[in-house]
This record gives sequence, C-alpha cells and structure tokens, in this order.
Amino acid sequence: MLSRMRERRLQLDVWSDIVCPWCFVGKRRLDRALADFAHRDAVDVRWHAFELDPAAPQSYEGEGSYADRLGLKYGTDVAEAQAMIDRMVRVAAEDEVTLDFERARTGNTFDAHRLLHFAAAQGRQGALEERLFRACFSEGQPIADRETLVALAADVGLDAEEARAVVFSDAYADAVRADEAQAGELGIRGVPFFVLDGTYAISGAQPTELMREALERAWQDSSAPENSLVP
Repeated sequence: MLSRMRERRLQLDVWSDIVCPWCFVGKRRLDRALADFAHRDAVDVRWHAFELDPAAPQSYEGEGSYADRLGLKYGTDVAEAQAMIDRMVRVAAEDEVTLDFERARTGNTFDAHRLLHFAAAQGRQGALEERLFRACFSEGQPIADRETLVALAADVGLDAEEARAVVFSDAYADAVRADEAQAGELGIRGVPFFVLDGTYAISGAQPTELMREALERAWQDSSAPENSLVP
C-alpha cells in the first residue's frame, strides 16, 4: 500500500490562450495553489492549446486600442470596455500580475501554441507559458512574431535553432488542432479551463484557495476510469 501511494500521480490539464489576460491570472493562482500543495512533486501539469480567435491577424497595429477591440467584441462602448480593462488590471495586480494593455501586442497565437508543444517535449512547457504571458501583457512584445518566439524560447533554456525550426515550419500543428478538438468534445467555450485527474473541471481564473481545495479533493478521491473527462 505504501509503495502504491508513493507512485501515485495527479494529472492536471489546462486549456489556455497566450492572449487571454485571465489565463495569465489563472496560471499565477494555480502556481500559488501548487506551491502550498503537499504533493506538488506528484502533479503533472499539461498545457493545452485554445485559440480565442483562430482568425486573428499577426498584429492588431493600426486597428484601434485594446479597449476599442474589446468593446466591439462584447458590444459595449469604449468607456465600458475601458472599465472592464481597469478591473482586470486591478484584480491581476492583487496576484502580482502586470497587465499593461497600452503596450500589449496581441495577435494570432497558433505558432506560440505549436512552440509550447515543443517545449513540453523538452520539459519546459510551464516555463515557456509564463514567459509568453509576460512578454505579451507586461513587456509589449509581438507575440505572433516568429523571431520573438524564438528569443522567448531561448530565455527559458530551449535551444534557439531547434525552436526556430519549429516556428518556421508546421511542426506540432496537428497537436494544436488535437487540443482544440478535445476542447470542443469537452464543451470548453472559454479559458482558462482546468481538469484535475481527468474528473474535476474548473472554469475560469478561480481564487487560489478554491484551486488548492480542488487539488486536495482530486488527490484524496479515486477516479473511476469510466468517469474520466481527459484520457
């Protein structure tokens, strides 16, 4: 029995998008929940691709401010959109996340998701996820630019030439599409979305304490294979 307990692992699957500010906040809250989780070393975190706008251009430069685009998306005026942004900034700051929407240069994230799959194969996926979020929302780096992606990969210890070979090809494209297809099968309509141990689902950037409680419950409960959400 003791041997079986030592071998036990918990799988945590997360669907997110690099240009989603709440995903950045959600990751920070998850990191904090995991830091206080007694079995952290037995948790395998796997990040999955989700494109909020698969048709997004490489850059939104010249297409108005973030508030303009947010208002258009939700059918509100610019003032209401700016109020939404201000709230996001305040909430994020409480979790030590810097969201600078005046500098943020969002765009198409398909290449970034492909690179994250490459990083997963190298054991650096979580580190790259964090680096991409900071680059996009805190530093104003062009997240859809391929050379920028190569530099960010190198920042977290990935081989720059191998990263370049990935982003300047179609490597891992099928893996990204498989993630998105699986999201559709699970009924995921927004991110971040967390699935713990293939059974417990959490939608949105929930408070750290809730994430911690979910980890504890997933660890304590044994999941029947037929009830699993994620294989």
